[in-house]
Amino acid sequence: MDDLRENEAEDEEDDMKEPTLGNPQNTIEVLQKYNFIFQKKYGQNFLIDTHVLDKIVRAAQIEPDDCVLEIGPGIGTMTQYLSRAAKKVIAVEIDRALIPILEDTLGGYDNVKIINEDVLKTDIARLAEEENGGEPLKVVANLPYYITTPIIMGLFESGVPLRSITVMVQKEVADRMQTGPGSKDYGALSLAVQYYAKPYIVANVPPNCFMPRPKVGSAVIRLERYQKPPVRTEDERLMFRLIRASFNQRRKTLANGLKNSPELDFTKEEIESAIGQLGREPGVRGEALTLEEFANLTNILYNINK
Repeated sequence: MDDLRENEAEDEEDDMKEPTLGNPQNTIEVLQKYNFIFQKKYGQNFLIDTHVLDKIVRAAQIEPDDCVLEIGPGIGTMTQYLSRAAKKVIAVEIDRALIPILEDTLGGYDNVKIINEDVLKTDIARLAEEENGGEPLKVVANLPYYITTPIIMGLFESGVPLRSITVMVQKEVADRMQTGPGSKDYGALSLAVQYYAKPYIVANVPPNCFMPRPKVGSAVIRLERYQKPPVRTEDERLMFRLIRASFNQRRKTLANGLKNSPELDFTKEEIESAIGQLGREPGVRGEALTLEEFANLTNILYNINK
């Protein structure tokens, strides 16, 4: 009899941990219960497709001892899925109106910490130290399109301990992160992301998987953080200045883009000589160079001033 009661208690605990969100009907019920109004300024589009949610969690490769940082949990839909897979989930939500909803929908999940902050102003390194003993986090998010790049680059550039970032972003942005030289989508974002991580598009997601529906398609992309960059550069900051200058005016040649940049202080002769040392023609455009070539160009120009 005692064994039967224990089994029933375990079943009840499992039911509490079973995700209750992820489909349109349940999402609508929660939103109506709290009279929630979507805020355009926060770019809120909530996922309402359980298959996509499963794909995201699988792609993030969440292990039982992982600590996950979720950015923009919304009403807690993906948080419920993450909580079942991870040791701990830190959910950072900027919209104060969503906090009571999250406290409700995540009430049965004791391994979730909700933080009402702007992630761009949050000390994530401190969170990693306090919540995960300084060990690397895995980031999972359905990101607002308007601040996708600042969030991702902020995570990489800040030196926060990360294993991977698995995020839902605008499809066009996912394509830019993954593409290589010669593509119209190739640019500064492509090179920056590929310097820090190996990008892999997991799935394309149509607008009807969200509430409200966005006007554009989305994609889930996984960025697996490199332990060390795939190229060697003498001056990382100089390399990114060169990359920005190369793509600020895409129609200009690489030499003219670098020469006209207020961030750089090299003569036309120095720039053309450095491009020649790469084995490239003087009229080459920045979009033709690989990440390795930008690193080599950086090293050549860096040594000019030594």
